[in-house]
Amino acid sequence: MQLALNFFERIRRAFRARLPHLPENDLLRDRNYRRIFASVVITHFGAQITMLALPLTAVTVLNASPTQMGFLMAFEIAPFVLLSLPAGVWLDRMKKLPVYVIGEIVFAFALLSVPIAAWADVLSMPWLYVVGFVLGSVHVVAGTAAQIVLTQIVSRDRLVEAHSKNALAVSGSEIAGPGIAGALIKIMGAPIAIALDALLIFGAVVLLKGIRVEETVQPRGTANFWVQLKEGLRFVATTKLLWTMALFVGLWQLFHHMASVVQILVASRELGMSAQAIGLCYVGMGVGTVIASVYGRRVSDRFGPGPTLVAGFGVSGIGWLALAAAPANTFGMLLFAFMLMCFSAGATTLFVNFLSLRQAVTPESLLGRMTSTMRWLILIGAGPGALIGGYVGEHIGLRASLALAGVGALVLTAIAWRNPLLMSIRKLPSVAPARVPEGSV
Repeated sequence: MQLALNFFERIRRAFRARLPHLPENDLLRDRNYRRIFASVVITHFGAQITMLALPLTAVTVLNASPTQMGFLMAFEIAPFVLLSLPAGVWLDRMKKLPVYVIGEIVFAFALLSVPIAAWADVLSMPWLYVVGFVLGSVHVVAGTAAQIVLTQIVSRDRLVEAHSKNALAVSGSEIAGPGIAGALIKIMGAPIAIALDALLIFGAVVLLKGIRVEETVQPRGTANFWVQLKEGLRFVATTKLLWTMALFVGLWQLFHHMASVVQILVASRELGMSAQAIGLCYVGMGVGTVIASVYGRRVSDRFGPGPTLVAGFGVSGIGWLALAAAPANTFGMLLFAFMLMCFSAGATTLFVNFLSLRQAVTPESLLGRMTSTMRWLILIGAGPGALIGGYVGEHIGLRASLALAGVGALVLTAIAWRNPLLMSIRKLPSVAPARVPEGSV
């Protein structure tokens, strides 16, 4: 543990040494944001390992079927449907930073259970289902808290900049991480490689604990739980921009999960790729994130957050169609990397603007409930999407799931392109007035 702490301290000092070269008003000069940024770099580097190692554990160690892969993804998504709404009310009554930190610790221990179970020879698909549910639960609660913490340390007029910088941090991890992850999985095996991600998360926790945020928490006794929950739902339902975005992004999530549940299976079973080759192809995901991070803000400034968000739907759809037609040769491997690049570029472009828009229009007192409500709405279709993708993959063909997702995403793009509200948003809107029902305070 001390070696890990020394490693992260050297990274922090090297990072600080670069600060004099930054512009005077750069966000990275802010101590709190700098720690958030560094934690994002570390956790997402580790996430590249788990992103490959967890499904590869199911596919190669447990020989999972497409339907079982669909169930694994559905268990990861279920907490978003079951817990998002109450978590939002709870977070608006709690300090967010401690929730964020504790969630990361729980996430790390859940990951550690996989190599321990493999060592004890008790690892099974039900075990992975439980791990997936725990990871999803942490994403619901701590992930929502993390988004709110960002709004507490960054002014609203700089949210697009902050999300773009975070996306750039992710892109660096996505470029370097997959190749290293593939090599680690080949050398140590997928379950053991997951343990390294857990150690990296513990290092990120050290950085997060150094953040200082002043936050006023609403006393628990001032409002009824169900009244507050309904207030969050009402705010989203009566803010046209929010429910419009929830509808379109929710449909995109359905197609995304139809495709993602089979993409590893296509690479390993249809294209005959090894774990290391798959890892190298995932560098394409990093390239896509870099492109979207570097140029996404310029595109958003020129065309507006709304049209840029819509363009993200189409870019990802093109990638899924390309992989559906990929031949089982070197060109097919390149198309797998191309698909990952398109998905990453499209998703980054989409979510940088989606997150910025929804945070920009929401009063601070409603951020927790708005965030959880929006996450709940956009992921309602994700579980069915994963199950449909697994069923179609097993009974019709793995490529059929990709083709269906790609066509669906392009049709969604065409419909959204004709939506006057989304296409008219040329800059971040102002905060919408909070609608507080009688008796809630």
